[in-house]
Amino acid sequence: MVEVTATPQSSLADRPVRVQVRGLSPSQLVTLRASLTDEQGECFQARAFFRADEAGEVDPGRHAALGGSYAGVWPMGLFWFLQPDTLFRRLVKRDVAGSPFVVRLEVFDGLRLVTGPQDQPLASCEAERWYVGPGTQRVPIREGRVRGALFLPP
Repeated sequence: MVEVTATPQSSLADRPVRVQVRGLSPSQLVTLRASLTDEQGECFQARAFFRADEAGEVDPGRHAALGGSYAGVWPMGLFWFLQPDTLFRRLVKRDVAGSPFVVRLEVFDGLRLVTGPQDQPLASCEAERWYVGPGTQRVPIREGRVRGALFLPP
């Protein structure tokens, strides 16, 4: 049974996440895809192609991506190389304190440049990426023409 995991499942956006796939056949070619939908409903995706090792595992921190959104060993590549489906869109988090970005990680059999709704992943999981830690206080700043926010730790 194929399993994809993100460790930790919930973390701050500047913290590393370890992605691992287990249960594949040795030397199996797979596509790992990360996707998220931002607050405006825009979809962002990254994908990378991997060959499973002799134990049937894929770890982007140890195994080189063969292509896709990036190539080589990039432990956080699926998060760093997220691109919008619509040109000229930027990934911006407006509600930093209220909710996380939820990144969906999926593994597909073979090399998939495009995946449609009919394509079923072998396995999937989600990772929460928070921009403000628990207990952090947000203080709005309005002084003259200056606007901003001060974030105070607990």
